[in-house]
Amino acid sequence: MEKVEGENGVAEEYAGRKYYPVIEEVRVLKSRLNNAVYLEISGMSRSFENGREREFCTCYMAETSLQMKKLIGKHIGAGSGIKEPEYPVRSAGDDDGNIVYSKRFDKDVPEAVPKAKRGPVPAVHTRRLFYGATYLLDQIGDKLGITADLKECFPAQWRQILSIAYFLILEDTGALLRFEKWGSLHRHPFGEDIPSQRSTELFQSINEEAKNRFLQLQGKRRIENEFLAYDTTSISSYSETLKQVQYGKNKEDDKLPQFNLALVYGQETNLPYYYRKLAGNIPDVSALKTLLADLDNLGFGKLKVILDRGFYSEANINALYKDHLKFLIAASTSLNFVKKALEQVYDELDLYKYYDENHHLYATTVQTEWDYTEERPYKKDVIADKRRIYVHLFYNADRAAADRAALEERITSLWHELMENRTVPEHANQYKKYFIVRDTPKRGREVIVKDEALKKARRYYGYFALISNIKMDAITALETYRNRDLAEKAFGNIKDRLNLRRALASSEQGLNGKLFVAFVALIYLSYIKHQMQINNLYSKNTMQQVFDKLDVIECFENPGDALRVGEVLNKQHDLYIGLGVEPPVPYLESSL
Repeated sequence: MEKVEGENGVAEEYAGRKYYPVIEEVRVLKSRLNNAVYLEISGMSRSFENGREREFCTCYMAETSLQMKKLIGKHIGAGSGIKEPEYPVRSAGDDDGNIVYSKRFDKDVPEAVPKAKRGPVPAVHTRRLFYGATYLLDQIGDKLGITADLKECFPAQWRQILSIAYFLILEDTGALLRFEKWGSLHRHPFGEDIPSQRSTELFQSINEEAKNRFLQLQGKRRIENEFLAYDTTSISSYSETLKQVQYGKNKEDDKLPQFNLALVYGQETNLPYYYRKLAGNIPDVSALKTLLADLDNLGFGKLKVILDRGFYSEANINALYKDHLKFLIAASTSLNFVKKALEQVYDELDLYKYYDENHHLYATTVQTEWDYTEERPYKKDVIADKRRIYVHLFYNADRAAADRAALEERITSLWHELMENRTVPEHANQYKKYFIVRDTPKRGREVIVKDEALKKARRYYGYFALISNIKMDAITALETYRNRDLAEKAFGNIKDRLNLRRALASSEQGLNGKLFVAFVALIYLSYIKHQMQINNLYSKNTMQQVFDKLDVIECFENPGDALRVGEVLNKQHDLYIGLGVEPPVPYLESSL
């Protein structure tokens, strides 16, 4: 392949290519979080044919001085005058805080090739592309501030992040190997192919500092004081190099090691607020303190959280009280303070005055006290106090009948095991709890059921409880709690639609970056799903059918001309309106 010397000392291989780069600025950056060092190259990519230009900005990570030297030699070339940083690298301490070194190339561009202006990338080819679905995502990104926040946090990578997020949303397979074909047929923010190696480099360049800044900016755009639903899921992995991949309680019963993924959803906005990757052997009950610390660091202020039973512990409730946070959490009826509250209303809870016809159950609330404790290591003592707590109690007759039938079926099975002398070692405790076994020479074996034990087991069938430090009636608490499945359903989108049921990444940094792009895509999916629900679009379409119907709208790019949009049918127009987006204006209408 022929080598061509570009402007500003740039040496590259260009034979067969339509563009060559003109570098305008080179910077060496150091991450505040993980001390990683990056070489950032930005400028214009210029056409051999007509001199037209498009912006580019690329980042490469260099862990050693040798890697940095090779990157400079390969991508910039000898004689460029780029100063190689000395390792360990220290920040120059300028306003940006992480710039180690920067150099601008101010050599005048020849008059025959006018310098490109900042802004949208102009068309450099005459092309016909699918546009309707990516237009929808463009508008949602502007509406929710996703595009603006990504530009601020990832100035060099935001277009690539959005293009991969668009691909994950619109292609139900989610395999990035198909991006080349999809990208060549669709108009998307980056506008070019992102090969597998480039996507890997992109994921690895996403650092924790920029990611947290994005979460902060998005959080500030959401409704204040709404309930946040928190849940975790497990994602299995074949990787042997990821540190957080551990054997733990797998929620899909896989026999593989895993990492856990925590997700926080807003109940009013129906949008995700926050996510975190956790080690696979960390139980839910231990993950809550980490969540509270992270949300506090992100500046989310006083929160109201909804948690399922897996997060209940005395330590967690004390932590929520200590931080003055509002909570609603499911609790077992076997807990002493819950059982005590239930006994106060046990004989009358199934009266009609407590019946709710919409949910087909009985409900009431008992105010009681929580025994609050707080250890103070600096004083070497423990504070003991009382805190007000509300126990919301429910009785479901159908659930009680089902539980009773299941118990009786279980007792029958155990009775036959004992009578036929084919006992199972794992059932020993249940044999002891529910039966008296007598063996006599004349009468043989006699198995007697302990009626009092059965009566005790059935006493709380059909009852369940929620606890909260927020004053509300039982039905409001129940409806609020049941909406927590937003987080649970979102895990289905992450695992299936966003292709994360099995984590195939080989590096921590690469997996972290892929999770972030998937989280960005999840914001779009959550918005679309909510709009489809409140506007009854699911009655006639699945989400994929909506994408398919909009995807066929075309646009036409021609150098020097404004973008032209093809015909938009009435049904497509109505879909945009139902999704809260102004439809694109077809070329014939816009020219009138």
